Amino acid sequence: MIDRLNDLLAQYTPEYSESAWIILVIAISIAAVVVDLMIRMALSQLMRQAEKSTTLWDDVFLNSFSRPLFFLVWLAAGYWLLQIFKQYFNIQILGQNSPLPKLVPVILLAWSCLRFLKQMEQVLVMPDRMKKPMDPTTVGALGRLLRLIITVIIALIIMQSYGYSISGILAFGGIGGIAVGFAAKDLLANFFGGLMIYLDRPFKVGDWIRSPDQEIEGTVEDIGWRQTRIRTFSKRPLYVPNSTFANISVENPSRMTNRRIYEYVGVRYDDAAQVSSIIEAVKAMLRSHPEIDTKQTLIVNLDKFGPSSLDFFVYTFTKTTNWIQFHEIKQDVMLKIMQIIEEQGAEFAFPTTTVHLSGIEPEALKQQG
Repeated sequence: MIDRLNDLLAQYTPEYSESAWIILVIAISIAAVVVDLMIRMALSQLMRQAEKSTTLWDDVFLNSFSRPLFFLVWLAAGYWLLQIFKQYFNIQILGQNSPLPKLVPVILLAWSCLRFLKQMEQVLVMPDRMKKPMDPTTVGALGRLLRLIITVIIALIIMQSYGYSISGILAFGGIGGIAVGFAAKDLLANFFGGLMIYLDRPFKVGDWIRSPDQEIEGTVEDIGWRQTRIRTFSKRPLYVPNSTFANISVENPSRMTNRRIYEYVGVRYDDAAQVSSIIEAVKAMLRSHPEIDTKQTLIVNLDKFGPSSLDFFVYTFTKTTNWIQFHEIKQDVMLKIMQIIEEQGAEFAFPTTTVHLSGIEPEALKQQG
């Protein structure tokens, strides 16, 4: 190509044939600028059309492939400039049979795909752009897996282009994988533990979890391939290997539908006659309370005879699951129970001790008192 351009320049401008390389450099530079501007104008027009459409993926596609396309234009111009310097000045930067020029489009395509995956992850979890946004944990896991696959494929293509045998590498990887598997069984256990978390989704980023088997409780901040980072309520980071979750029970309070109020209330034995009316009044109060979910189990019953009190229990559920709002509602319920007991002319019981003195008449004790 360079030889043909050189012959044309020598034919039509013989007096400038010795400095034809300057004309070629200027021509290639101008052509690159013109092509760059044309692409920018075309992309700008396409972006305006994409913004008007209801489809999200055209915006993502254009944003993902625009920058690699500009790189392709200028890398192509750079390649032609290198060819000019090679012919006129015998400067050879690339080897005679270098596979790099053929690899550049492949690498740029892979880069575009990686950019597309990154933007796709952002779109899929945005509630303002998706009617049903996906779980960020699942999207992140799929994105990492696809990026890993693309990276491995590109690495194999590059190695094959430079003369390395892929079959030998794969065979070595199979044999070496067995040895690595034995040496890194804990790492693999954590990897598959993370994979199970992504597939089963017992919790996601932002959930409050705890385990009755171990001292694990807090808010999930990140789920990686090896470990999960949890922020405890004391604001300390807790790093848990993913394999741990395969061997312990995990509670996810973030997914509760209601919060439970479960309290015992004791009244004096002297107020036994009022217990029945107190219980009925508490039931009526709970059924009419705007923050109590009456569709759930609601129990108020005398439960046991305590050492110094008649104990009835209150078992009900709030509509909210918010921790702060729950305690406000619970406080309101308990204050109303106190008011009901007072209105019924009864009193709360407290621990008392009765001492019986043999041989002493009660009248004598009163006189001594």
